[in-house]
Amino acid sequence: MRRRILLAAAGVAAVPAIRPARAQDAVDVSLVLAVDVSRSIDEDEARLQREGYRLAVADPVVVAAIRGGMTGSIGIAYVEWAGIEYQRTVIPWRRIANQADADGWAAELASAPRVALSWTSISGAIRHARQVLADCPWEATRKVIDVSGDGVNNSGPPADRERDAAVAEGIVINGLPIVNDRPTFGRLPPVPLDDYYRENVIGGDGSFMIVAEDFESFGVAVKRKLIREIANLPAGPIPA
Repeated sequence: MRRRILLAAAGVAAVPAIRPARAQDAVDVSLVLAVDVSRSIDEDEARLQREGYRLAVADPVVVAAIRGGMTGSIGIAYVEWAGIEYQRTVIPWRRIANQADADGWAAELASAPRVALSWTSISGAIRHARQVLADCPWEATRKVIDVSGDGVNNSGPPADRERDAAVAEGIVINGLPIVNDRPTFGRLPPVPLDDYYRENVIGGDGSFMIVAEDFESFGVAVKRKLIREIANLPAGPIPA
């Protein structure tokens, strides 16, 4: 205090002490889960999607992967999207650092209302997720968008245009295409969905894709994907 008084008397502004960074100011990865809720996904499939994310995030193996990082924490935001006119942040940024955090997040998702709208705009989802990442309250070593859906982009600008813009900002986009043989609005996708995601959706250093063969297997695919994203594992089988 005496030093500040002397500095003020001398006409010199007191310089605040530099606060060292705390673990609470950083996360290992900021992850946006961007989930398709277009009308090609019925109520049962929507339930399976949400249950897949809820159970995966709260799985003790996933929590162990989170705690094994440098900060022992990650940031998650949960986004639902349909056509270019609809993107909604269902759960804004939450910091997950232990089992209680993960269980609380899963309970929050279980109680969140859901809507279904027409069309599929992966480009709109990526654009919205980029803004969500820009608003993340913590410093993150990596920034990741996790796009899951059962159709190709048919609303808004091309998906690869928004993908490239995200990659230019240092964001990694991973994909979780849900493959099924049911036509969307009476039409099958023009190309196999996994090929479409590989060419137009995923991108960035170390990006990858895990295919869910159907909605029933979605939960297993989500868990594998989260472990790889959180632990930043290379391509190949995920170790036990």
